[in-house]
Amino acid sequence: MHKLWLKKQKLNYSKNVIDIVQYGSSVIEGSSPNDIDIAVVFDKIPIKDQLNEAQNIKKQLEKSSPLQIHIKSFDFYSLFDKSNFAKEGILFYGVSMLNKKHFSRIFGLEPKLQIFYFLDKLEKKDKIRFNYMLSGKGGKYGILNKHEGKIVRPGMIEVPPEYEKIFTDLIKKHINSFELKKIFLSV
Repeated sequence: MHKLWLKKQKLNYSKNVIDIVQYGSSVIEGSSPNDIDIAVVFDKIPIKDQLNEAQNIKKQLEKSSPLQIHIKSFDFYSLFDKSNFAKEGILFYGVSMLNKKHFSRIFGLEPKLQIFYFLDKLEKKDKIRFNYMLSGKGGKYGILNKHEGKIVRPGMIEVPPEYEKIFTDLIKKHINSFELKKIFLSV
């Protein structure tokens, strides 16, 4: 994961910038991004000013990243417009480069990925292996502890969205039938 937002960024930007959000494959653990997607969310200012400010931020970010930076500018109206295909990625996966938290927290929402798994077709020994993978064994941590996940109930775990690939890849090694559900919790 190319966590640009974890680096100490000294960005110069105007007071019209509400947030600078990294989203897309670059915030997903275990992925191999080709670029870094950045959304700059503005207060209501003219589009020309948004574009100029976004390009200024892009130039600053390019100095500290070996990957190409793709930057988009939005105000709240354009961010939530039905024609904006990036809004789900920004809201669900996006991480603020300013406060290092999920962008959706600005709205009082915490994104979570719920994974529903079905073990009924597994033999007992495979069910036990699956449980060890989740919870750990013999003093070793399982993936839930390592990656901020938790068992909500039997057959359902909840994890932060940035660990989606890690969890789905490991679960696929044990079982074929599981479902993903993206939710927001009130903060």
